[in-house]
Amino acid sequence: MISPTVGPIVGFTTAQHARIFVRGDFDKNNAVFAGIRHRKAGDSQWSAGVFSRLNPEFDMSDTLVLNNLHSDTRYEYQAGWFATSSPGHTPETVKQIALQWPATVYTFKTDSTARNRTRRYVTGSCRYLRLTAGIPSAAHLGDEIFASIHALARQQGLDAVVMTGDQVYVDDLNIIAPDSDYPAITRKYRAAFSQPNIRSLMAGTPTYMILDDHEIEDNWPANRSNADTALYNNAMRAYEAYQCSHGPAHALQPDGRISRNLSRYWYMFANADIDWFVMDCRTERVLSGRDKRMIGVAQEQALLKWLVNSTARVKFIVSSVMFMPDQRRDSDGWKAFAAQRNRILETIRSHAVKNVVFVSGDIHGSLCCQLTHDKSPDFIVHSVVSSPLCNTRLLPYAQVGDLLVNTTLTTVGTGTYSLMLNSRVVSEDNFACLTITGQQLKVGFHNKKGRIIESATIALK
Repeated sequence: MISPTVGPIVGFTTAQHARIFVRGDFDKNNAVFAGIRHRKAGDSQWSAGVFSRLNPEFDMSDTLVLNNLHSDTRYEYQAGWFATSSPGHTPETVKQIALQWPATVYTFKTDSTARNRTRRYVTGSCRYLRLTAGIPSAAHLGDEIFASIHALARQQGLDAVVMTGDQVYVDDLNIIAPDSDYPAITRKYRAAFSQPNIRSLMAGTPTYMILDDHEIEDNWPANRSNADTALYNNAMRAYEAYQCSHGPAHALQPDGRISRNLSRYWYMFANADIDWFVMDCRTERVLSGRDKRMIGVAQEQALLKWLVNSTARVKFIVSSVMFMPDQRRDSDGWKAFAAQRNRILETIRSHAVKNVVFVSGDIHGSLCCQLTHDKSPDFIVHSVVSSPLCNTRLLPYAQVGDLLVNTTLTTVGTGTYSLMLNSRVVSEDNFACLTITGQQLKVGFHNKKGRIIESATIALK
């Protein structure tokens, strides 16, 4: 067997199962399979392998599922791929082949079902990796910050890394030579996800992803043209293969494999008493008419139902587009979809939902802020924004003067929602570490060297 060309990436992980992405490579003459085997850390006996035949439709990648795991348990695993000239082989029959597995042993830990324990997440967005003719130039700049995240994971432990958009810039050369075909877009994914530091991090830490505009095109879909149909189809096909495939949006089939029938990109996941709702803020937009929407009808209904019914002590909502505050000059954010944002806020307020935290990126700046209501003294909603993981000199960092802070966000009926900044605006490459311990959510913004450069504390109710 040969080591993966991209991955392994540990994705959606529960107390009983884990999804792991592996990419092999093309072999025009032979069938290609990927495989994973695992064992509890410290055991000597490996499991029988889990295998999948790789398909060019998914750029010779797949997500393999490990089922029937034990909670709060560290596992070791090996992953690789191989080609076989026998055309009749299936994922079941290749288990009989005597394989020489790659030497590298990776580790991950299943989730704990214990409530009221310390939880720690890293969030971030906007990782620019300049590509020239498909080759990353100065790739270490786009990978440096992941060494610091990986060090944090090793030293303190992470329940998950949540990447909130622009994991790749499909449109980074749009002015010179725009990429719209599937091979060119997948080359960017392979370059972005195979850098050494991000690769080491994702091989051992559950990683969740959602797209923003640059996975397709800047300010999508507002800038969409009639010529962009092929671009959209190819970009989403690549997104499904590399980002969506190892997440919770895919249903699990009775045979233990993920279903490739995908009806939506938004999803939910939970770690005991911490709930996450990850919104798709790009592919369901309605830009005109009386019912303008950032997210579709079904997604909004699912979000509101989740808000009302969740019993989690903290409820995180990922919005790749900053939910609040608003930018002064912006037609791409939630300000342009105020009626829908008001419905979300009114649901939280009218049902007295506690400990709601919006997690965003996008603006190339980071901050914490909180929202209160003049008629509901117990109402408070928080926002944590973390961006960028790696900027480009072509784009400025956000400054506090770019934002509408310490002012009214919106008015609904006779009630006013007021926003207050409770951190400075960080204007450099960074990631956010969210630590829930006791009755506090501690937010630390770390620079690319891993040093905390700004922090805030959110009291939980």
